[in-house]
Amino acid sequence: MRLDRYDNSNFSRGASKLTEVLWWVMRSLLFASWFPIPSAIKVAVLRAFGAKVGRGVVIRSRVNITFPWRLTIGDHVWIADEVMILSLAPVTIGSHVVISNRAFLCTGSHRFRSENFDLVTKPIMIGDGCWIASRVFVAPGVTLRANTMCAAGAVVLKDAGPDAVLIGNPAIPKPVG
Repeated sequence: MRLDRYDNSNFSRGASKLTEVLWWVMRSLLFASWFPIPSAIKVAVLRAFGAKVGRGVVIRSRVNITFPWRLTIGDHVWIADEVMILSLAPVTIGSHVVISNRAFLCTGSHRFRSENFDLVTKPIMIGDGCWIASRVFVAPGVTLRANTMCAAGAVVLKDAGPDAVLIGNPAIPKPVG
């Protein structure tokens, strides 16, 4: 790769520079703080920036959401402390989902073998009733169907579910029964 040739100019950030700056300010004040800001305030701000957020959503401290205008969250979702949602592409989270501490939903990567180190973005979809445990990495383009559980520390590189239990690096389904 040649980083002097890196060109990200084709990537659309999805909002104006002013909107992005305002989001960074709000994110710094309300989301990056260790102080417990009520979830209702965070949800209202996310909606004001274009996120689609359902009822009963709990968002803990130090949650990092890159572009809220690419985020959809269902009803009764819990997003724990220090979760990272890199929403370079759409991220859809179903209802009754738990995303535990320090999980990372990552919609972007790069083509390592490309001399230009091209940016690649793909959406993530998390189905209803899923549990993404602590320190789970979910890769770009992954769909987790309903009631899938990703065990702590799993590295999820492929679609899974429904009703799967994923463990390891790379994550593989554990036989249920």
